[in-house]
Order: sequence, then C-alpha cells, then structure tokens
Amino acid sequence: MSDSRSMMAVEIAQPGVPEVLTPVRRPIPVPAAGELRIAVAAAGVNRPDVLQRLGKYNPPPGVSDIPGLEVAGTVDAVGEGVTGWVAGDPVCALLAGGGYAEHCTAPAAQCLPVPHGLSMAEAAALPETFFTVWSNVFERGGLQPGEALLVHGGTSGIGTTAIQLGAAFGARVFATARGPDKVRACLDLGAERAIDYGTEDFVAVVREATGGAGVNVVLDIVGGDYVARSIDALAVEGRYVCIGFVRGATATVNFFPVMTKRLTLTGSTLRARPVAYKQALADQLRARVWPLLEAGRVKPVVHEVFPLIHAAEAHRLMESNRHVGKIVLAVGWAGE
Repeated sequence: MSDSRSMMAVEIAQPGVPEVLTPVRRPIPVPAAGELRIAVAAAGVNRPDVLQRLGKYNPPPGVSDIPGLEVAGTVDAVGEGVTGWVAGDPVCALLAGGGYAEHCTAPAAQCLPVPHGLSMAEAAALPETFFTVWSNVFERGGLQPGEALLVHGGTSGIGTTAIQLGAAFGARVFATARGPDKVRACLDLGAERAIDYGTEDFVAVVREATGGAGVNVVLDIVGGDYVARSIDALAVEGRYVCIGFVRGATATVNFFPVMTKRLTLTGSTLRARPVAYKQALADQLRARVWPLLEAGRVKPVVHEVFPLIHAAEAHRLMESNRHVGKIVLAVGWAGE
C-alpha cells in the first residue's frame, strides 16, 4: 500500500559507477503498524551505500531498494500502535534502506529525537555510526574506563564517532589515519595518539605508548593484513572487533597469540539485525549518549553536504577517502 502522492528519490538504476544513482519519482510510503513516516530533511551517506550501488550489499528481504541507512527530518505520519511521537516532531532514524528520498518509513523503535542544538544535517549523521559504535565498541568489545582502544580509519564516520565516544567514556584512544591533516583531526577529536599509517607502524606505536601491554580493544574497518597486525597490538584478554574490510575480507592469522593472550575475535553487521535489538541500542544511546550530544561533549563531524540530486558526487567523495567524518545529502534542496 502507498500514499496516492509521489516523492522524489534516488535509486540505483543498475550496479556500477556513481552515475547509476538516478533521480526518480516513487510513491510516498505508508507507515505500517509500529512505524513512523518521516519527511526527510537530510540523509547520511555510508560505505554500505557504496557497496549496495556496486551490487555487493543487497538490502534485506522486504526492505526498500532505495539506498540510505539514516535520516533526520520530522514525523509526517504515525503508524498504528505507535506512542510517544506526533506529527511534526523532529526525529532521526536508523533505517535498513530507503533514506535517499523525500519520505521514508522507519520502525519507531529505531527513531530518536534530534538532540537539542544540532542541525538536521548533523542529526542525519548520527544513527548509523552511533548505533554501530555502541554495539561494537561498548557491547561486543566491552570497552571499560581506563582501557585502551585502537580505532582504525580514525577519520571515517565510524572512526570520528569511536574516538569521541571512547574518550568521553574514559578510555585511552589511539587511531590510525593517513597524512598530517587527518592525524591532527584525530587528535582534535580526543585521540591520545594518532598514528600515520603511511609512515609509522601502529603495532610498535601502541606497544610503546602502553608500556608493552598493548590495547584492550581494536575496532577495525580495514581488514586484510590489518587483522594479524591488530592481534599483535592487543593486550592479554584483548578484543578484536571487525566491522569492515576495505583491504579485503580474508586474512592469514597466527592463532598462537590468540591462545596465549586469551583474545576474543569477533565482528558484526547491523543492517539485518532484528528491530528489538536495534531498539535496545536506541535505548542505550538515548540514556547514555544523547546527553553528551546535547551538552556538546560529543558532536557528529560533517565533512560536506550535497543536494540529494548530487548523490553521485557524494559517492565519488566517499570513494576518494578525502573526507573527514560524515557526508550528508540535503533532501530539501532537491524537492520539486
């Protein structure tokens, strides 16, 4: 079932280069029971969107083929059984798809209020990375105050979020990045030491900085040869958490240090997880992280905002790896 009106959206015409992202007219969706419909003001751009465009990361069954995993806007309609939200409320939401559009639907359980003081573009940069970092660094990784965290890809959306949250919750944070500008960005966000992987060995740096002990948690979006090196950088009882593999999904690992240091190797994806799990994450974020956002102690890093119809340009920027933080689409600019 759909609304009788139509909306502008950006679809993937076929797998391929950024130019396959095509503006189209689509029916406005109707919220199902338990859902909100959101009039989208801004949508975050994420690496999984690029993978979906390339035909390497299809949406889960029943999910919109329109890319986009996070949005901010206002509540436009409320589905049956939803309480606590009314039309006009400012909202940001984690989606399984459908964000590159003027309207989308989302389970109310995956929606959070826009933190006071943040713009819609900033709010759209929150859900995907904050849900992901909370799930993987603090739940799977079990990061505790006083422990040491190593974040690979420190200037990515995930990286800028993980650095800030790790520091805010009392961890020593180390990050890898490339070049002096990105190293400085990591330090400005709260990293104790930013490691230029083009000129430095992150294993040697963290060992020296921790008195030979190593770090307690590694958050890895790189994969490939970083897996074995991250294992070397871990302390006894350390936790390695993989959530991406820019350098490849396969690695050769020596399991001797895994056994002798009693390490935990884990990883996860979020998109296909049940709504109930995402609701539990939302509850944790609202209670423990949203106050930090409203106090200005943590803030999303937005590198650039593009109109929705320029989604291809946004994807080219993401694939260039020149950005620091998040890339956002301003949906309002593209309306007819």
